[in-house]
Amino acid sequence: MKTKISAVILAAGEGKRLKIREVKALAPILGQRMIDYPIEEFKKFVHKRSLDWDVGIVIGHRRDEVREYLEKKYSDSIFLAIQEQQLGTADAINSYFKAYNERFVKHSDKHSDYTLVICADTPLIRAEDMDYLFSQIIESSNEIVAVAATFLAANPLGYGRIVRGNVNGFHIVEEKDLDNSTREIKEVNSGFYIFKTSYLIQALSEIKNNNNAGEFYLTDAFEDSAAVKAVLFNNGNKFLGVNTLEQLEEIEKIFRREKISSLREEGVRFVDADSVFIDYAVKIGRNSLVYPGVVLEGECNIGERVVLESGSVIRQTIIENDVVIKAYTYIEDSIIKSKAQIGPFAHLRPASDIGENVKVGNFVEVKKSILRKGVKVSHLSYVGDAEVGEESNVGCGFITCNYDGKKKHKTTIGKNVFIGSDCQAVAPVEIASNSFVAAGSTITENIPEGGFAIARSRQVTKPGMAKRFLATEKK
Repeated sequence: MKTKISAVILAAGEGKRLKIREVKALAPILGQRMIDYPIEEFKKFVHKRSLDWDVGIVIGHRRDEVREYLEKKYSDSIFLAIQEQQLGTADAINSYFKAYNERFVKHSDKHSDYTLVICADTPLIRAEDMDYLFSQIIESSNEIVAVAATFLAANPLGYGRIVRGNVNGFHIVEEKDLDNSTREIKEVNSGFYIFKTSYLIQALSEIKNNNNAGEFYLTDAFEDSAAVKAVLFNNGNKFLGVNTLEQLEEIEKIFRREKISSLREEGVRFVDADSVFIDYAVKIGRNSLVYPGVVLEGECNIGERVVLESGSVIRQTIIENDVVIKAYTYIEDSIIKSKAQIGPFAHLRPASDIGENVKVGNFVEVKKSILRKGVKVSHLSYVGDAEVGEESNVGCGFITCNYDGKKKHKTTIGKNVFIGSDCQAVAPVEIASNSFVAAGSTITENIPEGGFAIARSRQVTKPGMAKRFLATEKK
């Protein structure tokens, strides 16, 4: 029978110091939410170890928002426990076991073998850290019942201190309960633990709140007389918590540097990586080039040999191989096929489907439209709710008039169509293949295949009349 480990993620806190619109557990970090990171890393850890597992998340403050997000994203792979009042970490774990018993134990009459406890606001803890801490308890021949990750802090202010026993065991003194001797200790508590579940349940029943905060501390489960172990980690940065906007920014920088470093190893070149914003889920192919000031958000999937020039903002977009995105182009929820060229100063709004070898030039806006292979829309045009056939050429200043004040309508343009400058297509309208639209025309009726359309007033010239309209100097 497989060993089973449960993760308890503590996410009930209010996060007053963070001062953001979102509840603390849902603070945004590189396109994900803070709570996503411990969940995903725990899944990697149990997969590597081939363990049975479940994830319980303790929520409290603005619980409905957290519940809505978690249930939508993770469905049945997690379960939630409610901490009604903020009475300390041991109270949070008791809330978890209450929910666990209701969900699992009444059916199977069995707890998991081990319980991992982690805070939602320490998103830098990785699967390998979980694996290392777990190894310290399972490789102890059943002697160790609980392990806590610790690290050395140059400035330990705010952290609980690790007070090691003379032989075995240790205990933790919280910041509010420090005295002169314990205040000088540099080894501190990370808030990341693994317990034998049977030991944890017993310890919880004995924890009291006779401390300066009047709270039930989970740290009281660690005692000098118990078979518990403090595991010192060399790198304390992995335990950085998010309590302020400055800390949130610093953690985002760490994630971003790691993301860019992994892309470099795959053959992506960054001209100035420090100026690039890139989300966790972004993928970029080999030999692509990213210039300074590029923003890549959401699940962007970018191919090989792609050039992203300065100032480009790209969200939730697929870009195939050999595409050039010129400077200061804004792209959302679109598809750009191979060898296309976009920009500079172009805007692709959601549901734009840009075909192979298409050129979308400067100050062109495309929305919910398909541009087939070889189409050229070179400058100063708006193409919305339209389909443009292969090799058609759209002149400067073309506009699809797609909105009648109540509804959007479609413009359909066939293959090999030439549209002159300063034209409008008043949708719904169809311009069939091999047609020609003269400059300055407003098209309100369908044009058959091979047709020529001109829709403007005939020019009238009056010789010598210009002097009536030109300003001239009086003598």
